[in-house]
Amino acid sequence: MRNLLRITHVTTYTYDQPVYYALQQLRLVPRSGHGQTVLDWSSTITGGTKQASFSDQFVNHTELVKVDPGATLIEIRSEGTVEVEDNHGVIGTHKGFAPLWLFESPTPNTTPGPAIRALARQLKSETEELDPLAQLHALSAMILTKVAYETGRTNSDTTAESALGAGHGVCQDHAHIMIAAARLLGHPARYVSGYLMMNDRVEQDASHAWCEVWTEALGWVGFDVSNGISPDARYVRVATGRDYRDAAPIMGIRQGAGDEHLQVSLQVQQ
Repeated sequence: MRNLLRITHVTTYTYDQPVYYALQQLRLVPRSGHGQTVLDWSSTITGGTKQASFSDQFVNHTELVKVDPGATLIEIRSEGTVEVEDNHGVIGTHKGFAPLWLFESPTPNTTPGPAIRALARQLKSETEELDPLAQLHALSAMILTKVAYETGRTNSDTTAESALGAGHGVCQDHAHIMIAAARLLGHPARYVSGYLMMNDRVEQDASHAWCEVWTEALGWVGFDVSNGISPDARYVRVATGRDYRDAAPIMGIRQGAGDEHLQVSLQVQQ
C-alpha cells in the first residue's frame, strides 16, 4: 500500500512588542528513505531570515532562522508532497552519526521513576513467554490503558514519569513513557516527530509524535502508542532524537519584553 500525501504546515508567532533578538531552530523538512520519498518540499519565512542549514547529529535536516529586528510577526510555512509505503513500522538497520548506545541512556524527559519501573516489571511478569517484538506491542497497549489521550493537561516539559503518574497526556507523553520503559527492558529507543494523515479530518492543530524501538530481529520498529498501531502509509517521519527536545519541529530563544502568541495550522491530505 502506498499513499501520496500533501502537507501544509504554517506556524505563526505574534509578539505584542517588537522583537529585539530571536533565533529559531527548525526541523520541518522530511528526508527520503525508510519507505518515504519526498517528491517536493519548500519552506518560506516571513519576518525572519535563514542563517544556516545543516544535518544535526541525528541526521535531521535543521535550519536556523533569525527573526528580523523589530518584527512583531514571524510566519514559518513548510509544505510539500511525500509518497509513503506501508512497511508496518519497520525502519531497519541503524544509521547516522549517533551511535546506537546513545539511545539507551535516559534524558530529563525520559528518566524512569517508580511508576515507570513498576510498569516495566508488570510487563515482564505478564509477557515473559513472548518474543521481544510481541512484548513491545504489549507495552504500547499497556501504556494506553494507563494514560488516557487528553489534550491541555501536559506540555513540552512534562516528563514521562509525571505523565504516567497523572494518567493522562498526548502523543508526546505516550512516546516518552514507551521510550523510558523500553530502555529499562534493554532496548535502545528514540523519539520521532512527523505527520499523520487522519481519517476523519484534514485540518489539525499540531504535528504528531511516536517512538521507535530497536530490536535484534528487525532493527528499528515504530510504535504509535496514542493510536495503538505501528506507523503505516499515513505517517511521514521528519525528525528523530533521544526525546522531544532533540526532534522538536521548532525551538528557539528570544530576548526582549512582551508576550508571544503561537498559532499552528496544519493540513495533511491525500
